[in-house]
Amino acid sequence: MNINWRERALDDIEIIRDYIARDNQFYATIFVAKIIESVEKLMGFPRLGRVVPEYQNDSIREIIYRDYRVIYEIYDEEIYILTVLHGSKLLD
Repeated sequence: MNINWRERALDDIEIIRDYIARDNQFYATIFVAKIIESVEKLMGFPRLGRVVPEYQNDSIREIIYRDYRVIYEIYDEEIYILTVLHGSKLLD
């Protein structure tokens, strides 16, 4: 399985990193690395995450890292990381 990051998801990661970096640059770097590490586990286990409750579509799933939801879609032999958002937010 290949993992592809959508532009929106990359922007989300950058926003999260910048927000955390206002207080601690070192922790911001580690935090983003841990999110990416969580995503990389999907290569071997694409159905690791749960089905996103807002969609109830088996191909749209999420993994949770700390307070953040990493939303992804499985399509054939590809995984698309769609967005990364705080757990308190619902998908639009």
